[in-house]
Amino acid sequence: MSYIIDRRLNGKNKSTVNRQRFLQRYKAHIKKAVGEAMNSRSITDMEKGERISIPTRDISEPVFSHGPGGHVDRVLPGNKQFSTGDRIPRQGQQSGSGGGGGNASDSGEGMDEFVFQISQEEFLDFMFEGLQLPNMVKRRLAGNESFQVVRAGISNEGTPGRLNVVRSLKAAHARRIALTGSKRRNLHLLEEELEQEQSKDVTLRDQRRIDLLQREIADLRSRVKRVPFLDDFDLKYNLLIKQPRPRSRAVMFCLMDVSGSMNQATKDMAKRFFLLLYLFLQRSYEYTEVVFIRHHTSAKEVDEEEFFYSRETGGTIVSSALKLMRTVMRERYPASEWNIYGAQASDGDNWNDDSSTCHKILIDDIMPHVQYYSYVEITPRDHQALWEEYESVKALFPEHFAMEQIVDVQDIYPVFRQLFSQKVSA
Repeated sequence: MSYIIDRRLNGKNKSTVNRQRFLQRYKAHIKKAVGEAMNSRSITDMEKGERISIPTRDISEPVFSHGPGGHVDRVLPGNKQFSTGDRIPRQGQQSGSGGGGGNASDSGEGMDEFVFQISQEEFLDFMFEGLQLPNMVKRRLAGNESFQVVRAGISNEGTPGRLNVVRSLKAAHARRIALTGSKRRNLHLLEEELEQEQSKDVTLRDQRRIDLLQREIADLRSRVKRVPFLDDFDLKYNLLIKQPRPRSRAVMFCLMDVSGSMNQATKDMAKRFFLLLYLFLQRSYEYTEVVFIRHHTSAKEVDEEEFFYSRETGGTIVSSALKLMRTVMRERYPASEWNIYGAQASDGDNWNDDSSTCHKILIDDIMPHVQYYSYVEITPRDHQALWEEYESVKALFPEHFAMEQIVDVQDIYPVFRQLFSQKVSA
């Protein structure tokens, strides 16, 4: 039997690195579990961690083993039961395998599925991986609140923690060469002359010359040794400076229909969609502002608490929300300075000819100034006039307008990823 011993020293963050490798290896399983968790959780539990189960067959580790080697003769019996391509059941699979679903048995053994816990941070990382706000461009910077530390060369002064060992040793070596180079050359010449004198016959040696050379050699060696190996002048430090990090200013308008035609289940799905969007913005875009607008027959700008938990309701005039969005854009978020985004959720019901008003407001006053606008219709029924009007908007702004339908809770997370997935540039 062979043993492989890893004598590498454990790194300071070895457990963290190993965990990241583990999560990367089972990324497909974890992403599937995160998507399923989003469908079953309540609104208040959307951002918590999750227990992930991995089938036993998928947690095998690579092993080293010896090959059969040598010359082996085998006698194989005839086959009357199996044909090419048949799948042979694994022994113990029906009883005692740990998978459940079998009948009671007094034999067999196996292993349960591997279960582990991912943290809130890891859960959100997998939830929002590969998502972004489309078409974002740099507008006026949001100030210098954020800095990044960057390397800016080498300095002769600094703290011990920033000491550049390689550059310091190179400087020390160069200084020693400069200060002792001539002395070493003279020392080499004197040693050669001394060796020649000592190699002569005893009758021909000049003992006084030999003594003089030995004194000069000793004096030069002493001078060379007095040059320090490392001097304060040799120390070099990494120079780090703070550099302002440019950030684009962005605002997201969240427009939610809370009219009487939206039943409680439909409102809950709309809140789930906007909560996903709000968590995504908070995690990925620190300086993005969010404007919450609720509407029925009239629209009102509200705070986060009222947006998600208010019980106010009424009739349906969708254009009221678009008009309020237009007003807020003009007063507080000029398109020349802000990346403007909009997300709207409704069941598609609207009052009489108001859908054509929505079309006009979008075409004339909103779409020319926004980077991206997404519309989600939450209904299992056939589409109505509002959807048809929005389809014509999408035809005019195909890169900046998107619309999707949600039928039940299982559609929310896939639709969210579809709307905000990273676009691969051609």
